[in-house]
Order: sequence, then C-alpha cells, then structure tokens
Amino acid sequence: MKNPQFAFVTVTALLMAMTLPSVASETRDPSEFFFQDSFNDLPEEAELAQEEGKIGVLVVFETDDCPWCDRMKETILNQAQVQDYFRQHFRLIGLNTDGDALVTGFDGQEVSETDFALRHNRVRATPAFLFFDTQGDLLVRFTGTTRDPEEFLWLGEYVVKAHFEHERFSSYKRRRRAASS
Repeated sequence: MKNPQFAFVTVTALLMAMTLPSVASETRDPSEFFFQDSFNDLPEEAELAQEEGKIGVLVVFETDDCPWCDRMKETILNQAQVQDYFRQHFRLIGLNTDGDALVTGFDGQEVSETDFALRHNRVRATPAFLFFDTQGDLLVRFTGTTRDPEEFLWLGEYVVKAHFEHERFSSYKRRRRAASS
C-alpha cells in the first residue's frame, strides 16, 4: 500500500460508520400510534381534549383509494416524532369520506361519515386535516400533503401556537423554511 495513512483513515471511517446508531427516525403504524380509538362522537372528543389540556380535535378525512392519503400515512403519520407531538396537543380522529359509520358532529347531529365530510365540512379532496378547538369551532383547514414530517410538524405548531390568527400557513411555512436553512 503506497499510503498507509490513507488506509488507516479509510478503515477507521468504515469502522465508525458501522458502529454509529442509525440516524433514521423511528416509524410506527399510524393506525395504532397516530389515530386514536373513537366512537366518532366529536363533542365527547372535544370534552376529552379539554380534560387532557389539549388544543382540540384534529379530524383527518381520507378515502380508501387516495394515493395522497397513503403517502401521508407511509411517510409522515408513521413518524414517532409526528405521532408524539400531535397526540400531545390534539385528539386525533380519522374519518372516511366514503364511509357509512355514524358521526356525531359538534352540533349534536348524528350523520354518516360521508355527510359529515361533504355536507357539514365541505371536504371535496383528501387528505383533509381539520383542526377544531374544544368548543367545536374550526381553527384551521389544510387539504393535501406536506412535503415531509418537518413541514407537518410546522402545521401542528402553526395551530398550537395560534399563528393562524395573524398569518396564512404558506407564509408561516416559508418563514420556518428560511429560518432552518
């Protein structure tokens, strides 16, 4: 070997790389660790959120054959950091916009998931994330996907810290992205 110092550095770097812990974030099944069990009684969920000191209820609308919903579940809602943050601040309910299960809305009316999505909340595309306070008032509506887990955490922070009261999420996101660059 012509350069023993190079060989030593290379071998040392390889050994260090093999012994370092993985930097990939922990993933968990979102159906178990993001969404919470519910009887789809939203006034009850809001009451629980208030008792637990949470901001409110996040209702996630999805459909069975929605590729964007699948993307969110496979790349963002499965992240432990995302799950922990959102569970800390919200009750998390998943509803199917094509579903027949009954939902008790914040107005006390019992309707199908489909009616609750379309007629009561005008959800026309999925995934849709509707953040309600503990009184059942809509705080923020976000339709579509986020780029990555960090951006979804920014969405949660945007609601938790009430940035929605004075700026749009697109502005908040742009500001956060510039600050983290």
